[in-house]
Amino acid sequence: MSDYARIKGHTVTRTVHIEAPRARVWEALTDPEVMVKWFGDAVGFAALKPGATGSIDWDGYGSFPIEITEVVPDGSFGFRWSGIPAEELDEYSTHVRFTIADAGTGTDVTVIESGFDTLPGGTRYRRERLEQNREGWDVELDELVMLLEGVAQ
Repeated sequence: MSDYARIKGHTVTRTVHIEAPRARVWEALTDPEVMVKWFGDAVGFAALKPGATGSIDWDGYGSFPIEITEVVPDGSFGFRWSGIPAEELDEYSTHVRFTIADAGTGTDVTVIESGFDTLPGGTRYRRERLEQNREGWDVELDELVMLLEGVAQ
């Protein structure tokens, strides 16, 4: 595994190294059938292109709508998503951007989640959301590494 996710200002960042080919990492980040193995219990979106909408669902937490903002094959993938269960994106959404790069015999994956500074609810709420999502990226990216490196969960 790599270092833990970090908060800097109103942004959460984490990079992990995965001993897997870049194409396999890209598939895990963008194919709903693979995403559910590490990120959410149900994932779906209309298409893999900017503007497409969908949701990521977690049993016991609810459905989190998404809108894809960026698709650069084998390079970067971004989406806006709701930070709270909702029917559609609203003022509680933040932006997630994954980038991938060759690194030695594997691939580095960096996630940057931003937009916490514009959330309604004041400073305390924003800090709580930042901390919750920082913890979430630690768990989710560890699961991605374990999936792609074949570690039993």
